[in-house]
This record gives sequence, structure tokens and C-alpha cells, in this order.
Amino acid sequence: MAFGRFLQPWSHCLWRLKISEPGCAGARYHVQRVFLTQLTSHHESKHISDGVLGRVKPLERYKWPCTVFSLPSTRAFSQGPSNNTSSKSKPPPEIKLKTRLLVTFITGGSILAAWFYLRSEREQKQQLQRVEQLKKVAIGQGGFNLVDHTGVSRTKKDFFGHWVLMYFGFTHCPDICPDELEKMSSVVGILDKDKALPQVQPIFVTVDPERDGIEAMATYVKDFHPRLIGLTGSPEQVKEAGKAYRIYYSAGPKDADNDYIVDHTVMIYLLNPDGLFLDYYNRSKTDEQIADSVKKHMQTYVKLFT
Repeated sequence: MAFGRFLQPWSHCLWRLKISEPGCAGARYHVQRVFLTQLTSHHESKHISDGVLGRVKPLERYKWPCTVFSLPSTRAFSQGPSNNTSSKSKPPPEIKLKTRLLVTFITGGSILAAWFYLRSEREQKQQLQRVEQLKKVAIGQGGFNLVDHTGVSRTKKDFFGHWVLMYFGFTHCPDICPDELEKMSSVVGILDKDKALPQVQPIFVTVDPERDGIEAMATYVKDFHPRLIGLTGSPEQVKEAGKAYRIYYSAGPKDADNDYIVDHTVMIYLLNPDGLFLDYYNRSKTDEQIADSVKKHMQTYVKLFT
């Protein structure tokens, strides 16, 4: 008789269990044969089948169906790995927070870098187009052929390579022109304090050539900045210069003393070293505001001609 395991579930009966045939060794262990040997003098056995207590002879050998009587699935009765439980699929490993943050940072950084690169490329292209347009505008813009307060002929090319502040007025102006020239001189003085900045050349162009000759201009400019240059010329030359910079001026009626006032545009112009008009400042701008604007233009200046 094959060996099995002994247990005494209740009373004085001793049970021996044997694993059922291979076909039934699956998800659960079933009793194939139960042999009862009473420790007393009786030679009959009791067997439990489907919950009913029956009687079998001690040495009867027969096979019961696997579903007759089952034991709890426990490792105490197994001699190998149990196959009664279906393998549970392991949940997918969770991605750590640091890993997700790193992936997000790398992805976002790549997108941001690509955006900055495309933006830089677009800005460079626009800058090149702007430079080409400015070159076309700068050539011949604001050209003039005048004479300075020392009698030397001056053209626009003479001031290439210099930052220029230019004002159109006349020496007999009672208040506005002196005030604007004083303000322009103050701007130049403010900029001169910053040694890292290039010098600015102030220029005063008359719109009253009949009265503002070389001598009159020489006397007048002495009252302002020492670098101030006064320009005059014939009525035709002054007219061409005013037209180039879109300056309006018109002489008023003469009084008994043959004196008159010239109505004109009140504006200070800024020219870069290429001779290109960059900005203008009306009477509402202070000297500090104009100086700050000129500094910004100097910082963003791109040379057009080599």
C-alpha cells in the first residue's frame, strides 16, 4: 500500500491520505482513496463521501472521482509547487516622479530651444532686410551743400562717422531757438560725461540766409556749446537742405524796423554715423530724455557701410 500522510481530524479515527491520480493533481488536491484503520478491534472503515458517512471494507481499492472530497489548498499536503492559483499579472512598474520631471524638463527644454532658434533666425533675417532698406534710404537722404560759420564748405559726407544732433532755426529768434539750442547743448554735455560713448556733433542750420551770414552765425554759435557748428548758404542752398529734411519755414511780414519773424519747424534731429536720420525730438522732450534716447540708439546701432 502506498505511503501517505496521517491525520486525525476528529474522534479516534486515523486517516491516511494519498494524492489522487495525475489527472486530478491540478488546482486542488482531492482524496483518491481513504483507508480507515480503527485503533479498536473493528475491521470496518468509515469514509466521508459527498458529506455522507459511508462504510467501506478496509482493503477495498477503487478510485473515487476527484470531486468527491477535497482538502483545503495548503502547502501541508503538497510536495511540489501548487498550480491551483492562476498567475496574477504584475502591475506595470510606476514611473518615478523624478524620472517624469526629468523627461518633462528635457522635452520642454528642447521645444523652448527650438523656438528661440527659429525666433533668432527670423530676427536676423529681418535685421538684414532692414539694413538693406536703410542703405537705400541713407544714400542721398538729407544731402546738403552749405558753408559753416568759419567759411568752410560743408556737405553731409563731412559728418559721416559722427553722431549728429541737428537743429534748424535763425539767429533773430526771440526765445524758441535759443531755448532749443541750449537744450541741445545740454544733451551733448550729458553724453560727454560718459567716456564710453562717442562724441556727438551739434549742428545749427539757419532758415534765414538773408540775415544769417557767416559772421552772424559765428557770433551766434559762441553762446552755446563750443563744438556747435553753424551752417548757412544761399537761399537756394538752404531751401534744398530744408527740403531734404522736410523742414517747413516761412518768413513773416516785415515791421517798421525791417525786422520779421520766421515761422519754422521746431525739431532736433538725430543722425547716425552713416548720415541716416534716426529720430527727432520736439519741444516737449527734456535734455535728459533726449540723452537717454541717443544712448539707446548708440547701443543698437548697426553700421551700414564699410
